[in-house]
Amino acid sequence: MSDSIDELFEAYRDYGRTAYLGEALSITDHMLQTAEAAERDGAPPALVAAALLHDVAYLLRRPADGAGDPDLDGRHAEIGFAFLSRRFVAAVAGPVGLHVAAKRYLCAVDPGYRAALSAASIRTLEVQGGPFDPAEVRAFEALPHARDAVRLRRWDDQGKVPGAPTPDLEHFRPILEAHLLGRAS
Repeated sequence: MSDSIDELFEAYRDYGRTAYLGEALSITDHMLQTAEAAERDGAPPALVAAALLHDVAYLLRRPADGAGDPDLDGRHAEIGFAFLSRRFVAAVAGPVGLHVAAKRYLCAVDPGYRAALSAASIRTLEVQGGPFDPAEVRAFEALPHARDAVRLRRWDDQGKVPGAPTPDLEHFRPILEAHLLGRAS
């Protein structure tokens, strides 16, 4: 099963060094910063793993895809969830699948949240459907993993500091290995 992690880390090294959606850092740096923020905040290991993997859909693209998928920003949480749910426990995949919904939720329930988003996050918010309406807020709050997704979203927002020091990928290997399907206790 560690082959899956080796393949993921290879994708982080190969494809993750590209710019992250208009931010001044790479996708890999963003996800490492997000995981480091979760770890620093004392998150349970499964949520640290989710933080490291939350934008994995961007690593699944390959140069053969040409220009890529212009609709990926609106679908990356679902793509990431589908990929991760075949490899990792629900406590990892679930928050990843909801982290975009968590942004939409926070924009609806926290008046200062949208104002604190980066310019790139504000642009992608529109592609992702904009803030939730009251019915969507209630539906989101009832979902399993919604609370963890909100925590993940806040770390996601913190993980956009160019040049910030982080642990390397290998630091997170034991956490990922412990949460692989069939290995988790």
